[in-house]
Amino acid sequence: MFVRQIAIASTLLLASTAFASAQAPNLIGQFKNWGAYSYKSGNSTVCYVLSMPTTKEPASVDHGDIFFIVSQRPGQNISYEPQAMMGYPLKPDSKVNVTIDKKNFVMFVKDKAAWVENAAEEPALVSAMKGGSTMTVKATSVRGTGTSYSYSLSGLSQALKQIETCK
Repeated sequence: MFVRQIAIASTLLLASTAFASAQAPNLIGQFKNWGAYSYKSGNSTVCYVLSMPTTKEPASVDHGDIFFIVSQRPGQNISYEPQAMMGYPLKPDSKVNVTIDKKNFVMFVKDKAAWVENAAEEPALVSAMKGGSTMTVKATSVRGTGTSYSYSLSGLSQALKQIETCK
């Protein structure tokens, strides 16, 4: 069931980011809660790992499709870029907060996505994810609803290992 959800999320990710010359993603492997994928975009390859939250709060609202991604785009010199993808528009000028084992990271928002505010902290976030067991992502919707998502980090290190040599 979880593998099917990851595959659907991966397809939605590709569709939502509207890569004009991109092909459908290929599953490299499923590692517990994290899937590793790749696809061609023009002459380069994009690789990423993806997971969906294990819990969504508040339970009373429609969250849409939510996932957390760490991507690698060697052709663009992007290595291990974390991104939160929401199924709803985020409140402009708000922040998304990521917590792993009492370590906090702040992400800026644009539309339905969020990226690490200080790019120099991306390696620290990925390192914390590799060493942690759970991750909490908190966001605010454009309507002002506070949301919280828990992710299992089980399988992340193995999934990231699969995209290390992305070319």
